[in-house]
Amino acid sequence: MKKLITTFVITLFSTVIFAQNTNYQLSSHILDISKGIPVSGVSIQLEQFNEQTKKWLFVDKKQTDVNGRITDFLDSQKTNLGIYKLTYYTADYFKKNNTESFYPFIEVVFQIKDQNHYHVPITLSAYGYSTYRGN
Repeated sequence: MKKLITTFVITLFSTVIFAQNTNYQLSSHILDISKGIPVSGVSIQLEQFNEQTKKWLFVDKKQTDVNGRITDFLDSQKTNLGIYKLTYYTADYFKKNNTESFYPFIEVVFQIKDQNHYHVPITLSAYGYSTYRGN
């Protein structure tokens, strides 16, 4: 019985050690600069531009975590070259905080040209936003 338990523990341990971690090529986050806090619970939709049809194709939609982040867009094991759009649905965030705002959603279009990691954050206030390529 002792050998069986030892074998099980070693097998479990080696499985955890050698399990593959999925890496992602795209991440984003939202910071409310009027309050100095991350924005959680905001939906962000990712779409890819099809250059042949000239239409946007849905890829994924997620919600920001308690730190205002989404870290797992686009599996890096795939080729993700192309033009993408992140749509940040901010209206509900401002409504929930009883704050009048100007932007019901924000669209950020960018191009992935290589296999590097892309981080596309926004800093947000009720009447303005900014974006940049982070790391």
